[in-house]
Amino acid sequence: MTKNKQSTASSKPTKRASKKSTLAEDIIEGLKQGIAHNRGEIKLRTRQIYIPEDVDIRAVREKAGLSQADFAFRYGFNPRTLQEWEQGRSKPETAVLAYLKVIEENPKGVLAALRK
Repeated sequence: MTKNKQSTASSKPTKRASKKSTLAEDIIEGLKQGIAHNRGEIKLRTRQIYIPEDVDIRAVREKAGLSQADFAFRYGFNPRTLQEWEQGRSKPETAVLAYLKVIEENPKGVLAALRK
């Protein structure tokens, strides 16, 4: 004769479960707000950030006084990719353009952040 075992789960939420449900609720609420904003039903704070369409990569590198290889190594680029950008054979993606603009404006700050 085989007995069927039934597990009984506690209906009390654990601390971990309540944290997850709070996080899930926050995410759901944020998504609902985003949808309402998109529909024009509510107004949310927005920020616009200027990202340049083009950066003179060679000028940024030369301003730093670095060779292509040194610039690529220092800022995490593939040297061949950097060369392609400088020669106009390819264009960096938007995020890379923003990164290059930051390098141009504050190279010491970028280096400090990368060394942490």
